[in-house]
Amino acid sequence: MHRGSCLCGAVSFEARGPLEPPDACHCSQCRRQSGHVWASTTVPRGALTIRGEDRLTWYRSSEAVRRGFCSTCGSVLFWDPIEKDAIGVAMGAFDPPTGTRLAGHIFVADKGDYYDIADALPQRRQ
Repeated sequence: MHRGSCLCGAVSFEARGPLEPPDACHCSQCRRQSGHVWASTTVPRGALTIRGEDRLTWYRSSEAVRRGFCSTCGSVLFWDPIEKDAIGVAMGAFDPPTGTRLAGHIFVADKGDYYDIADALPQRRQ
């Protein structure tokens, strides 16, 4: 069981089972929402329990995706591809230890011009 929450604790969650290795997304939407790179792991919907849903606000960022954040403190917690059986959960919101390591970088063709990707992990343009 892995637990986590937003900054103020109004929204918390539990993910059952081991966490998938996360990706670091460099797309412009993730950078604008998170302030930099968005690192998340994919959790099957049936393995995720969310508490404090009355404080969870969803922003529909595209036809296929909504993004969930705490309406009290603004912490970005979820990336939800609506038609899929899994949801992205922010790695920074998990309590340690997570038991996983970053798998790679995605949407690197859209990354910010103010930084370089300096590790040797795999990179996908999209």
